[in-house]
Amino acid sequence: MLGQIEQGDSQAASRLLALVYDELRILAARKMARETPGQTLQATALVHEAWLRLGGDRQPAWQNRAHFFSAAAEAMRRILIDNARRKRALRHGGQAERVELAPDSLELAAGMDDDQLLAVHEALDRLAAHDAVKAELVKLRFFAGLTIEESARALGLSEPTAKRYWAYARAWLYRAVKTNREG
Repeated sequence: MLGQIEQGDSQAASRLLALVYDELRILAARKMARETPGQTLQATALVHEAWLRLGGDRQPAWQNRAHFFSAAAEAMRRILIDNARRKRALRHGGQAERVELAPDSLELAAGMDDDQLLAVHEALDRLAAHDAVKAELVKLRFFAGLTIEESARALGLSEPTAKRYWAYARAWLYRAVKTNREG
């Protein structure tokens, strides 16, 4: 189907959406279930916005399933970050004090406020410059809500390697957020 999209089949993108929609919806629902109460963004809206940002009916040439889900995780990440920035803007009561993260809070964006989410986002950008694969793992786990097993499959890693990368990335992000807060 990815090849059909690449060859310009106008119906292939619709068929792709039908195939991956339920999976994307489950990932988005997992993610949104862990958001703070009063969240205005819903899982369905997150999936639809991510699909549009991925190209909608004009899907780019996806190399494989991992490439697609990696891009979907990045799209969801950007949507959530944009939403957090919008809510944090001065007209929405911005300039809130940044709160330090506990190391175990980096499992998912569970109950994080906007300042914490933005702090992780900024640190994740720095991690991506340092180690892109570990940053992709964090995006899949943290923003798309994939399990370590699902993330390992999506990135073509063994589960033990993904677990090591996850432990490293969590520690790296914790230190980066803490240093940023203190600095």
